[in-house]
Amino acid sequence: MDTEKTNGRKGRGPAILKAVGAGALALCLLASLGLNIYQAAVSGRKTAEFEDYILERIAEEEKQENTYIEDGYLVDGRYEIRSTVRISDAYLSGDDSQLSREERETLKMASAVLDEVTEDGMTDYEKEEAVYLWMVKNIGQGTGGTISRPETDFDATTPHGVLAGRFAVCVGYATTFRLFMNMLGLECHIVHNEYHSWDLVELDGDWYHVDIYGDSTRTPYGNFNMTDALARGNHAWDESALPEAKSAKYTPAVQKAVELDRVLDVPAAVSGALDGKDAVLYYKFKEPLTDEDMTAADYMASLLETVLNGGYLEDGESYYFQASWYPGEGEDDWILGLTLESYASQDEPGLDNESPEAQEIAEAVAVAFGLDPALLTGEGW
Repeated sequence: MDTEKTNGRKGRGPAILKAVGAGALALCLLASLGLNIYQAAVSGRKTAEFEDYILERIAEEEKQENTYIEDGYLVDGRYEIRSTVRISDAYLSGDDSQLSREERETLKMASAVLDEVTEDGMTDYEKEEAVYLWMVKNIGQGTGGTISRPETDFDATTPHGVLAGRFAVCVGYATTFRLFMNMLGLECHIVHNEYHSWDLVELDGDWYHVDIYGDSTRTPYGNFNMTDALARGNHAWDESALPEAKSAKYTPAVQKAVELDRVLDVPAAVSGALDGKDAVLYYKFKEPLTDEDMTAADYMASLLETVLNGGYLEDGESYYFQASWYPGEGEDDWILGLTLESYASQDEPGLDNESPEAQEIAEAVAVAFGLDPALLTGEGW
């Protein structure tokens, strides 16, 4: 019996070991399966968290876009951007019966400007440029006089005040230009930050920045139809809230560039363009510019500045000179832009010093105070 019992125990040993081994294997499989499930759960949670993060970002950006305010926004905390859609709609429909008296007056003044500067057959770009140039020439950043005139104390922030008083703050330029663009059937947004505002206009499906306030006291085209890349040089805005401006097609550099064979042809071209007045000149070249060409152009610009600003010209004229590179329509296409502002061409306010009226007034003031009239006019009699 002892032998049988011993043999019986010996017979159950391998079975027990097999059972233990099977159990261990099952536990390992379960542990492995549990680990995989855990890892999958963690991975799934991370994926879900990442997806939630992306969705939150998208929702936040969409909310930012949807809450971007044009009309009703206060630039510098005091200059309100006001809607003019009723006026532009009335112009397009030919029905002004729902307009207020001030809106009708605005419509009448704005319509007269469009009749003056636009004509049938013009492209949208040509109409936009004509309005821009009219505003640069005719709307100032002040009354243009020393004595305040109560009868010309118009609101410089609205198209009515701007067109009647012919002066504006940045919001006045922006809202008036937007009104003109909308009357021409063009889409236009007012771009703003806390302290400044300007326009974003659509031409042939592309968008361009226009800051007439920035050009109203300087040579035109410096802030006309800029891409985002150009506008970033001296403007800041919420770019996520407005359309992207990336086309160079209707920038002044592309539209007005004169083609030259090579960089060395630039000095002769500039000399031939001088007439004692302000000018913006753009030059493109038949062949793509190399790095050596760009370096040569930089050196040439420094010499041109010396000549134009140093009193070397025969007629005694002197110019403020600035050179910049502008992107063309091609990927490696560069256009050289030159700005020349004549010191002699700056408009003097009021009467001409040499006019009889000015001489009479200067003499009266000089006699009253025992002075030589030439001290007041800067010229002899």
